[in-house]
Amino acid sequence: MNEGEVFHEKQRLELCAIHALNNVLQERVFTKETADDICKRLAPQCMVNPHRSVLGTGNYDVNVIMAALQSRELAAVWWDKRRTVQNLCVSKVLGFILNVPSRISLGIVSLPLRRRHWLAVRQVTGQYYNLDSKLKNPVCIGGEAELRAFLSEQLSQEVAEMLLVVQREVEEDGSWLISDDLKK
Repeated sequence: MNEGEVFHEKQRLELCAIHALNNVLQERVFTKETADDICKRLAPQCMVNPHRSVLGTGNYDVNVIMAALQSRELAAVWWDKRRTVQNLCVSKVLGFILNVPSRISLGIVSLPLRRRHWLAVRQVTGQYYNLDSKLKNPVCIGGEAELRAFLSEQLSQEVAEMLLVVQREVEEDGSWLISDDLKK
């Protein structure tokens, strides 16, 4: 499969959470409007919503991602970085949403500041792809071994976090994690 056949939304405003959700689902499901509606449901009494940018440009938090996935009968499982990614049962994971530090740019000028950025990783027809909305095109990571190396590298950054996107029953039974008993 070539990158042209992989669904990939590109970065707009501060909508990386929406792009990560759509990229991991491989279709345009969520919009700024649906994310804003989720924010209102999460904090109906707030004048200034704590789940998004006060400027209305996006910058949605993890609660919005989790609620969006729940609306699709999916779950987000927070990955404890103290574990090795070798403990991950990738066959039970639909995709990955990572929150990583990202450089801020003004046009072609890169500033010495960093912000948090959501990106998606997903398997499409046997290959894993980096579906970061800041990339011009999806980037093929490769197979399972290359995926584990990519995730390890991303998680080695001090402030990086990872959510596993799984079916609800996988979240409930914990089958996304390979137990130490099975590895022996």
